[in-house]
Amino acid sequence: MQVIFEDNHIIIVSKATGEIVQGDKTGDVPLSKTVKEYLREKYHKAGNVFLGVVHRLDRPVSGLVVFAKTSKALSRLNDMFRLGNVHKTYWAIVKNRPEKEEDTLTHWIVRNEKQNKSYAHDKEVKHSKKAVLHYRLISSSTNYHLVEVELLTGRHHQIRCQLAKIGCPIKGDLKYGAPRSNPDGSISLLSRHVEFIHPVSKEVISIDAPLPETDIWHSF
Repeated sequence: MQVIFEDNHIIIVSKATGEIVQGDKTGDVPLSKTVKEYLREKYHKAGNVFLGVVHRLDRPVSGLVVFAKTSKALSRLNDMFRLGNVHKTYWAIVKNRPEKEEDTLTHWIVRNEKQNKSYAHDKEVKHSKKAVLHYRLISSSTNYHLVEVELLTGRHHQIRCQLAKIGCPIKGDLKYGAPRSNPDGSISLLSRHVEFIHPVSKEVISIDAPLPETDIWHSF
């Protein structure tokens, strides 16, 4: 965990691959607890530390996660995420070059809870939710391509599912059709940028995540 931004109301950290944002059935220590401990030590707090989780990142994904440090910030950030007023940009490394250099993808996604997987359909089907993202090709190397993705809706595994649907599964993402896993169990998807109006101060917050310390990210 790396703290990228902090003030009285919010803290933004860069999550490593493999970390879970909130506790789950694995019993592994979640990022939220790590951040709480950081705050407890930094401010010498004896009692309980308030920390509000406003969104999540999949376990194998790295990059920016926003937390609320006050109840006022939490309720306002929850509203902002729900209304789409928090703009998140992701970077993904894919093996196959997208057919178009830039495009808006619209699918209808059905989540399978048992498989913990989502399926994208070209038309609306039963139990589906509309999923929209915009991507553009940023760069290409000999074997891989770097794609920037702007999420316009927030669905389960949306980027992973929609890129796989157009024949561009994310590097390392076996669940969505990548041929091989990454050595560290990650997938090559980074929550790269977040931008929003601060819920209390009303200043513009615009933050970039550092690139993961692996050769493939820096090759671009």
